[in-house]
Amino acid sequence: MTSVDSAPIEANGLTSIQVAERVADGRVNAAPQKMNRTIPEIIQANVLTPVNAIMLVLFGLIVVAGFPKDGLFVGVVISNSIIGVVQEIRSRRALASLEVLNAHNSTVLRDGELVEIPVEQVVVDDVLVLRSGDEVVVDGTILDSIGLEIDESLLTGESDAVDKDPGDEVLSGSFASSGSGRYVATRVGAESYGNKLANEARKFVIVNSELRHGINRILRILTFVIPPASILLFLSLNKVEPTWQRALQGAVAAAVAMVPDGLVLLTSLAFVAGIISLARKKALAKELATVELLARVDTLCLDKTGTITTGEISFGQTIVLQDGDEKLVADALGAIGASDADPNPTMTAIIDSFVAPSGWKPIAVEPFSSARKWSAKEFADQGTFFFGAPDVLLGEADDEIRAVVRDHSESGYRVLLLSRSQQPLGDELPTDLTPTAIVVFEDTLRDDVGEILAFFAEQGVSLKIISGDNIHTVAAVADRAGVPNAHQAVDARNLPTTEDGLAKALETATVFGRVTPHQKRAMVGALQSQGRVVAMTGDGVNDVLALKDADMGIAMGSGSAASRGAAELVLMDDRFATLPEVVAQGRRVINNIERVGNLFVTKATYAVLLTAIIGIQQIEFPFLPRHLTLIGTFSIGLPGIFLALAHDESLVKPGFLRRVLGFSLPAGTIAAIGTWIAYLVARAGIDSAVASTSERVLAEARTTATITLLGIGLIILVVVSRPLKPWKILLAVCMAGLYGAVLAVESLRNYFLLELPPIDQWLMSGIVVVICGILIIALGQFTQSERAKRFR
Repeated sequence: MTSVDSAPIEANGLTSIQVAERVADGRVNAAPQKMNRTIPEIIQANVLTPVNAIMLVLFGLIVVAGFPKDGLFVGVVISNSIIGVVQEIRSRRALASLEVLNAHNSTVLRDGELVEIPVEQVVVDDVLVLRSGDEVVVDGTILDSIGLEIDESLLTGESDAVDKDPGDEVLSGSFASSGSGRYVATRVGAESYGNKLANEARKFVIVNSELRHGINRILRILTFVIPPASILLFLSLNKVEPTWQRALQGAVAAAVAMVPDGLVLLTSLAFVAGIISLARKKALAKELATVELLARVDTLCLDKTGTITTGEISFGQTIVLQDGDEKLVADALGAIGASDADPNPTMTAIIDSFVAPSGWKPIAVEPFSSARKWSAKEFADQGTFFFGAPDVLLGEADDEIRAVVRDHSESGYRVLLLSRSQQPLGDELPTDLTPTAIVVFEDTLRDDVGEILAFFAEQGVSLKIISGDNIHTVAAVADRAGVPNAHQAVDARNLPTTEDGLAKALETATVFGRVTPHQKRAMVGALQSQGRVVAMTGDGVNDVLALKDADMGIAMGSGSAASRGAAELVLMDDRFATLPEVVAQGRRVINNIERVGNLFVTKATYAVLLTAIIGIQQIEFPFLPRHLTLIGTFSIGLPGIFLALAHDESLVKPGFLRRVLGFSLPAGTIAAIGTWIAYLVARAGIDSAVASTSERVLAEARTTATITLLGIGLIILVVVSRPLKPWKILLAVCMAGLYGAVLAVESLRNYFLLELPPIDQWLMSGIVVVICGILIIALGQFTQSERAKRFR
């Protein structure tokens, strides 16, 4: 509670000259770290990667061995680098355009006038205006306040908002939960308390999602396996090849096959394509993995106001109580609205509907708080008026009034109570509080909310409506919006305080009313404790804590600065209909990366097994590096680009790495054994052949192995591409056709050292491909059925 008369005289703020002096001295709120990588940094990050380094080392070795034509695989380094750089620059530009719209601005007093400036332009000694929902952008000292309460829980973990009076310190990273005031900036830029946290929240980074965690594990394993396997193979080949250069050529071929050269690139490509697609829909994703997160969400928590409804509140009617004075009620509401320095949507509706009376002088004010559920104004000669939630302001004997409130609430109206007291305004509700009038408001549902909520329900996402409004109003609005089981409404004041108890309540109920900001946060935590992946949508200051703790926070672009800062995804145009698009993009990313992962892990598996088998058997390696370049390009590289960007909205579940390994390890084993058998049969006559024909027999055997592995690889491509569509089958046919063209054109055949094998080897290769193909198709059906059983 703040005395209006005690407010200090308003200062003029800094002059333009004083601001310029502080900017010149560096006393400005400039970010200590760059928000985005520069072009040189982007190039460096995409060129100097571990995969590129391995491929360049192998290229150097093959050149040293005297076979530069086998160095075609270095093209992967070039393509990885170019595509990575171009895509990151595109994504940076797309996000930058939305960041301008989502930029944090502050209202400051300069030259005696209030002006709005970007937070980066705030200087030391600036006087900043703070209203409910505003973020404290720099450290400072309170100059004056009216019922100002600061929520510091994101900094300190303390759940209760802190009253701030003149002279108190405020820290950047906190936010105003109620009231208003002004503060003078004392510490800015790198010296401010919350600057690092704020910068991290705005950076565009790749987070450690489930997809990236699984891919990183695969890369770590292969990084450990490739060097010793290649060295051992080189030592083995050195015993059978005529020169060490030929032995090194075979070892490099094996190493090239084991490196998942395009996996990281295609993963990033899929993520970035999703980010750019969302940016076109005016959805600002702050992290690459945002497109993955919502697709994994199984519980969606929604605030009512501003999320299910438009946030636009219109005045309906007043119901004067106990033979009250209609003029007094109208004057009181007009005076309450006129004396509110920072009106919320409800108070704006009051201001638009009632004229401020003359002679009503406010002497004390208690702004609205989501935790209290009421506001109050004391006037010099008219007493104290309280305005807020009826179920909080009504006494035990007011059953008739409760019945009227319930009737309107159950019809979907928002109902508030105006009560009067003759006692001075204090921190608690007075004992002589008398109900004066019921004030009825109307909420407007978003046009598309029913369709969107139905979409999530059909996808198996559990919906939870958690609102600070009256439970009957929330339930009625939820029912109008088509929320399943909207009748299962619970008053949050009766909820258990333990995490387990709260989790059980959330399992059985759908709609919750009279929820405090810290209860919203506790609800998110309780759901997460049960293994749920939780998304939270909101637009107000009362949603900030839940948005911050949720697995994915979703804020509206028109919402408070604090809510936008806490969320991972900001819907800049407030279109709730964008969320299904986010889900679709996430599913596309997850499903496509899983397909691409299957291809590359299968490739690494058969390469490792062939390396081990040939090393033990001590015969020539069945491939040259250029052969594996052909196989990788036509069965993985080119098709992988199409698969990474394909449209796919199939449901996703956790277990990415388990599913990839469950298919790829046996598929790679089948491919390795089939190829090995075909190679052994094809080279069977090499020992008895004379020196003049042995090289030709070896070339034919290697060509047979190449044809066999490519055929098996294309079958694997088709299997992992399910659900099959005509274009996917056509893609595999085109890849086979391109390889056929290489065999048909003599100059290409000679370049790649391919020798057309005799007809019996063609037939034998075809039989091996068919048998392996049947096994791989059966494997695909088995893994798919096991997945379906696990997800039932």
